[in-house]
Amino acid sequence: MERFKLIDHPSDIGIIAYGKTQREIFENAAFGMFSLMTDLDKVTPKQIISVKVLGDDPQSLLVNWLNELVSLEDAKKMLFRKFTVKRLSDTALEAEVCGEKIDPKIHKKRQPIKAATYSQLQLDENQATIIFDV
Repeated sequence: MERFKLIDHPSDIGIIAYGKTQREIFENAAFGMFSLMTDLDKVTPKQIISVKVLGDDPQSLLVNWLNELVSLEDAKKMLFRKFTVKRLSDTALEAEVCGEKIDPKIHKKRQPIKAATYSQLQLDENQATIIFDV
């Protein structure tokens, strides 16, 4: 099963993330988002960071999860390529993300992501559609 696919959007960029479980959808959504930002084959999972996120429902939890990762990327100047959701409920997520500090000699920026949005957001049993503000 593919992890995600790019979808057309007139002004922003979007993905459909796939998974057999909600955990897998959340992990693949994060992987897809960072794949838009850079070539993940060049990111080495050297450092592990624990992440905890809350939301009012599964949809807001997904948006908050992705936006927390965007904030971490900006604040810590890191790129992530491995995402492991440890605990997941309808309103809370605990995960570990692995990556490394951004090195402009190695990591070429593709598409900067400002935020995951609620525009056209869908979260179903086996997939999620997410539009990113670029």
